Amino acid sequence: MAMDHTAYDAQQIQVLEGLEGVRRRPGMYVGSTGSRGLHHLVFEVVDNSVDEALAGHCRRIDVTIHKDNSVTVADDGRGIPVDDVPRVGKPGVEVVMTMLHAGGKFGGGGYKISGGLHGVGVSVVNALSEWLEVEVHRDGKRHAQRFERGRRVTPLRVVGKSARTGTTVTFKPAPEIFVETDYDSTILAGRLDELAYLNAGLVLTLTDERSGERREFTHKGGIVELVRSLNKNKGALGDAITIHRVRDGVEVDAAIQYNTSYLEHVFTYVNTINTVEGGTHLVGFRSALTRTINDYARRQGLLKNGDVSLQGEDVREGLTAVLSIKLPEPQFEGQTKTKLGNPEVKGLVESVVGEELAEYCETHPTEARKIVAKAVQAARAREAARQARELVRRKNALDVSTLPGKLADCAEKDPTKCEIFVVEGESAGGSAKAGRDRQFQAILPIQGKILNVEKARVDKMLSHEEIRALITALGTGIDKEFNFERRRYDRVILMADADVDGAHIRTLLLTFLYRYMPGLIERGKVFIAQPPLYLIRAGKKNYYAYSDVERDEITADLTKQNVPYEIQRYKGLAEMNPEQLWETTMNPATRTLLQVELDGGELDGAGELDQLFKTLMGDDVEPRRQFIQKYAKEVRNLDI
Repeated sequence: MAMDHTAYDAQQIQVLEGLEGVRRRPGMYVGSTGSRGLHHLVFEVVDNSVDEALAGHCRRIDVTIHKDNSVTVADDGRGIPVDDVPRVGKPGVEVVMTMLHAGGKFGGGGYKISGGLHGVGVSVVNALSEWLEVEVHRDGKRHAQRFERGRRVTPLRVVGKSARTGTTVTFKPAPEIFVETDYDSTILAGRLDELAYLNAGLVLTLTDERSGERREFTHKGGIVELVRSLNKNKGALGDAITIHRVRDGVEVDAAIQYNTSYLEHVFTYVNTINTVEGGTHLVGFRSALTRTINDYARRQGLLKNGDVSLQGEDVREGLTAVLSIKLPEPQFEGQTKTKLGNPEVKGLVESVVGEELAEYCETHPTEARKIVAKAVQAARAREAARQARELVRRKNALDVSTLPGKLADCAEKDPTKCEIFVVEGESAGGSAKAGRDRQFQAILPIQGKILNVEKARVDKMLSHEEIRALITALGTGIDKEFNFERRRYDRVILMADADVDGAHIRTLLLTFLYRYMPGLIERGKVFIAQPPLYLIRAGKKNYYAYSDVERDEITADLTKQNVPYEIQRYKGLAEMNPEQLWETTMNPATRTLLQVELDGGELDGAGELDQLFKTLMGDDVEPRRQFIQKYAKEVRNLDI
């Protein structure tokens, strides 16, 4: 056996000084070096200002995107301390900017409640910036200091007088760290709007000097206003239920409103941090909801003989809620702060929400009965869906093959190497089957327009043949049974005609995937094929155009060369023979695919995006008409 004589001793152990570790592994601190991490820098600085607001010392936060993509965050808080920190011998502002785990949030004296609890935020921003400048207005003076790539360039110095207090931080992300340095004002606006809801009365502004746009966010109604906004056009069942109580030093705020949809949207926050993975506060909230609604239904005799008991998912159907708690010592799981771990919070939230909700039911019997009736209906649908799933499983177990007969599967068995084309129509499906690479490409033809799942309960959906075939082919299961590791293909490619009907079919398929298999979209596994719009024949040569502009460019070039040509407008995929379909749309070497992504701010996944699906695919006609009128001028391809 060969021996490795490479020395391994203390000389090989690296000690990264100051913030060098952050620069070496930026993803550990801000999530990524792409768009997500870039915007996280701004959120870290803003969160510090929000902490001042939580402490009662800040009423306004101004964010400015400059033309060079540097960003300024200014507040009217107390200002970062400028006196020397004991045992360190450096001004407080310099210590906060250059040392991890340094700040006023550990000893309990500076901040009673804080979102940026780990104390690494602003120092990480400093480390990952080409340069950072901080101004502190405090004690009648204006102090300034500059840093470059996390290192001090100038000492803290007094540069003038000031009649106000506050902190202003300006930084420019380091181009050698971030692969993307162009800020998206929509993402920043989403978070600032969210913070305005969570901090009633706080004024936040966003100025984009690149476009000249300026927006202001302030919501005096707080989270109640947010819930009403999220439920807009969803058929709300009564007004929002509001809960506000302080118990054992913990402030519990909740806004609850039901609607006529079948979906649940519950957003939870701890000290204004969006706990996207939930935690003990969410467990307590859900327990209170289930117990209280069940108790009320039994007392009022609203559960009939033969009705199944109400489960958590039943009482949360059609629920939109925001739970915001503020506590002195939150225990988060990891720097990302996405899950709360404090065990005492569960019982506290459960008792507060339970008491307030029980009182609401007693004082608002009409609304309470509507909520119970909806939950009972959901329980019946759940039982029907369970029976439908069992029927599908039993049927599949008796079949010689559990896969749909119309599926043309691929030879490769490793899912990471496979892809499936979900193709509109049997005819196009036939061309795709003939033109594909059988080794790794599977074809599933879809006959006609599938069921609009936005308007149907899960039991009806599971009885729809085309959707059942799709669920079986993909293999992941749906909804709460979804398991990404069970997928049979690594890419799901939707291939439909480039016309209005094709667009509708794609939207129906995307609605299904978004509602029941969101894990595929979140992991970037769903794509939209881009078949050509035109075939241009010039002698023995064929040219393909994927837009009107591309068609005009090709024909103009042929005209210059005096080459005669013919133009064929493809009305559908079926007009292409297998070779053409492979060459233009299916060959990985030559095709173009659009990746489907969930994009936007913190609330976008179930806020704006959910609202879009509800508007386009829901029961209410008026919001859809307004949407069409608003965006009609932006339509690129209109099939008349």
